[in-house]
Amino acid sequence: MRGRVFTAAAVALALLLTGCSAGDDPDGGPIRLRFQSLAWQKESVDANKRLVEEWNAAHPGVQVDYVQGSWDSVHDQLLTSFEGGEAPDIIHDASDDLADFAYGGYLADLRTLLPERLMSDIPARSWRTTTFGDGIYGVPFLQEPRMIMANKRILESSGVRIPTPENPWTWAEFRQITKDLTAAMGKGGYAVAWPLKEPVSVSLNLGLSAGGRLFHRDADGRVTIDFGEEDGVVPGTIHDQVNTDLSASRSTLGTGGSDALPGFFGGKYAMVPLGFSYRQQITQQAPEGFEWIVLPAPAGEDGLAQGVSPQTLSIAEDSPYKKEAARFLDFFLRPDSMVRLARGDWMLPTGTAALADPSLRTAKDGWATGVAVAEYLQPAPAQSVRGYPEWKDKVATPAYQEYYSGAIDAEELRERLVKDGNLGLARYQRR
Repeated sequence: MRGRVFTAAAVALALLLTGCSAGDDPDGGPIRLRFQSLAWQKESVDANKRLVEEWNAAHPGVQVDYVQGSWDSVHDQLLTSFEGGEAPDIIHDASDDLADFAYGGYLADLRTLLPERLMSDIPARSWRTTTFGDGIYGVPFLQEPRMIMANKRILESSGVRIPTPENPWTWAEFRQITKDLTAAMGKGGYAVAWPLKEPVSVSLNLGLSAGGRLFHRDADGRVTIDFGEEDGVVPGTIHDQVNTDLSASRSTLGTGGSDALPGFFGGKYAMVPLGFSYRQQITQQAPEGFEWIVLPAPAGEDGLAQGVSPQTLSIAEDSPYKKEAARFLDFFLRPDSMVRLARGDWMLPTGTAALADPSLRTAKDGWATGVAVAEYLQPAPAQSVRGYPEWKDKVATPAYQEYYSGAIDAEELRERLVKDGNLGLARYQRR
């Protein structure tokens, strides 16, 4: 026994003399973890880098190297790095990009790595966005609902009812209000602009509020597409606003959200449905005196339900330091840190403790409205569907674009989404 005590003491003394800790690399020096972040806005990058610096100052034996990535190329870049054995230890991505990496064995199953504090702080509905098969392959930490950015003066002067999360517009009411509002605005004005450069996620995610699912999984796990009446509520509303009521601008259908902002600031559009983070651009770019408010998206038979694909943090399966990486994630995603990250990206945290922070419950810039919607957010309908990217690019995007422009009718939209879609998905599900 005395020999064992002496040996342990000698090891401890050696660690002290060499300046190492129990977490140090066996070859000497601290363990080094590479963290690839996709933060791109200055506030977000600053928040990420400060948290890394705070970790490094408190953990000399496990140092984290910040690596800047890009949303524009992340999928191909990660695939190349995985196949080349050079993936970062900690990976920032989005939940709708994880399926192929998870099923391909490139990401670590986090169920036995993450602490109970973090697992219990994030709701089960958010964990479903990163669950593939029986494993969890990412921590969902930031989420972005689609909200309605509205010109406060135009809405208030028109006398229309202003919706709240407690009493939102229905989709039918929204359509009628946009008709009335367009008439009140006069020639050249539109009640709403739909920037639909990426029409699929908007259509599917907002469609959850009306009970739309589109993708249906049977008991054997096979997925098929079926376009029912509830799946047509949101697309039908947008189509009719553009083509029948003339209350939505046709010119914005193929544009991104930023492209609609000049018309919004100039009073051409009274409302623009946009991701929650666009509030930052509005605060930075709006002309002096411009008054705007954030409204919840319309509700259907499933209330304010809305699909989201949260930003995620994963650990590479090939990382030799999974436990150390998981400890960093626990530090990086403490409630106060999650608030800092959310404010830096102008998004909502997934953690319940962070969502309760008073700084996110203020009326200013619509924070409180977003937080009120957070409890209704669900995994995007196609979250874990293999073959979805191909279906989206080759089938759904052109079909929705033609439908919204009036080039095809609802029956043609349904036939193309279902018939062509199921043929494509079948190739990915052959046993």
